[in-house]
Amino acid sequence: MFDGDVVVIGGGYAGVRLARRLDGTARVTLVDRKEVFFHRIASLRAGVRPEWTHTPFIPYDRLLHNGRVVAGKAVRIDTAERQVALATGERLPYDVLVIATGADYPEPARFSGTTTEEAAKSFAEHQRNIATAEHVLVVGGGPGGVELSAEIRLARPDARVTLAHSGPALLHSTGSERPGRKALAWLESHDVEVRLDSFMSPGNDFGTYRDARGTVIEADLSFWATGTTPNTLWLRLAGHGDWLNSAGHVKVDRMLRVDGKLDVFAVGDVNDATELKITPAALAQADLAAHNIRAYLQSSGRHRKEPRLYRPVHRTPLIVPFGAADGLTMLPVPGGESAVLGSRTTTLAKAKTLMTPYMRRQLGYTAA
Repeated sequence: MFDGDVVVIGGGYAGVRLARRLDGTARVTLVDRKEVFFHRIASLRAGVRPEWTHTPFIPYDRLLHNGRVVAGKAVRIDTAERQVALATGERLPYDVLVIATGADYPEPARFSGTTTEEAAKSFAEHQRNIATAEHVLVVGGGPGGVELSAEIRLARPDARVTLAHSGPALLHSTGSERPGRKALAWLESHDVEVRLDSFMSPGNDFGTYRDARGTVIEADLSFWATGTTPNTLWLRLAGHGDWLNSAGHVKVDRMLRVDGKLDVFAVGDVNDATELKITPAALAQADLAAHNIRAYLQSSGRHRKEPRLYRPVHRTPLIVPFGAADGLTMLPVPGGESAVLGSRTTTLAKAKTLMTPYMRRQLGYTAA
């Protein structure tokens, strides 16, 4: 017996976790524009190394036992009729709607197109460009920029690699200086030129880049790891701009419901929960939202559950690989400065496999 219809828009980390959690208690429909799950954590290496080209793609076909996955694009939400309209014209009724459309990342951490073939072709193009470049510029000294710089350096030991960061230290969003110092030491020891306090913009001539002081850098290839954009333009176009804050994130309450809506939730990178936009946080939100959705659907039943309040994750480890066999893990310590662990812990936790076996199991596949 199922308690109601739940439509989840977005098949990223938060969306698949929540859909799987509710599959046994509600009629779940997961809507995503892609035909497969995109394991974004593996995408930076896939953009550099050919043998990783297809690793980020995991089929949805084993995710749900009772529900279904629909490949399509949501274009409108009718809150009065409780229906989601797809670009195909199909209308999906819901008792609860979940917005889990995530965020758009810069290349190469992006699923280009809508099919696996299109995305794989994009990865292959990045790989060819990196393999022949004489000088690669990476802009952005957060986790993504540091990881990508390391991947490029290890794949192309003969190329010039520059990492330009607008801040005074790498990984400064962590709030601790130690991870940034460790990342800087690794990059410089591997002949990556690191330019701090260096806000970059495209120069006047093709292949040139200029910092705030007017210094010109020439590079035949560049990647901009300078943040993400929430995938909410479709909501604005659908007439729900009032659901969004000034940065484009969906405004949610402590139960992860869209402000003023008892039957609409938003989870993962798409919402305005104040925290680092990292996968463990998205999974934690999905788990709590699944509980609160069950509580809402069963509110008049004998086994009524009490909803829970979401508390932003502040003590989640941050893992930054430097290739497959090195990196750093920042482990928050209550009441003190975070511990920074090295290559052995990082390799076992993430760097070697980029959590691919874990995500394959989440989608119903064996680890291999």
